[in-house]
Amino acid sequence: MKYPEDFINKIIQGDCLEVMKDIPDKSVDLVLTDPPYNMNYSGRGLINKFGNFENDNLSEEEHSVWIKDILLQIERVLKADSSLYVWIDFRNYARFYNIINELFNIKNCIVWDKKSIGMGQCYRFQHEFCIYAQKGHVKLNTDKNFPDVWSLYREKDKYKHPTQKPVSLMYRCIKHSSKDGDVILDPFIGSGTTAVACKQLKRNFIGIEISPEYCKIAEQRLRQDLLI
Repeated sequence: MKYPEDFINKIIQGDCLEVMKDIPDKSVDLVLTDPPYNMNYSGRGLINKFGNFENDNLSEEEHSVWIKDILLQIERVLKADSSLYVWIDFRNYARFYNIINELFNIKNCIVWDKKSIGMGQCYRFQHEFCIYAQKGHVKLNTDKNFPDVWSLYREKDKYKHPTQKPVSLMYRCIKHSSKDGDVILDPFIGSGTTAVACKQLKRNFIGIEISPEYCKIAEQRLRQDLLI
């Protein structure tokens, strides 16, 4: 694969660790991603009826090594003074925090309040975390009083992927941490939500996804006249 023609504004099917090796150093303006949480996820219930997905049922040590290798590639391709957003479940937050903190300057824990409950025991889950970190120093494109709790509804009727985030959530991250024409990388793009938000905001994207099925879904979403 050749950069940029085989990467920019493309959904690339493959292992992100291998694909990112062909992205030049310091060529990406922002990384925004939602990696497997290592929870052996399988969709259940009335909303989600999906199967398991890759690299989500490793030993804790194996998963940590794998995530560290990915973050090393991310650190390499990110430009100086750029941002990283990594979505994570609360049960693995401490582990991800420690790994990310070795390579980046962690600034915030963003809490996504989904405004409706999901599965869970004792208290049912209504949130997810996002670790916001920087390579160097970054000034956000937002008011200094912007909160770290984001209350945004899930798009349950539009689910194409078991852990799909709403476009509005990814839109907010991209708007706050990039400008027109920037290159946004998502190594786990799933059904293409990050790419959809990039197109809405006139940003370029690089989307990597190991599943051929989800690559097709992402490409179909991007071809729609109304980007959702």
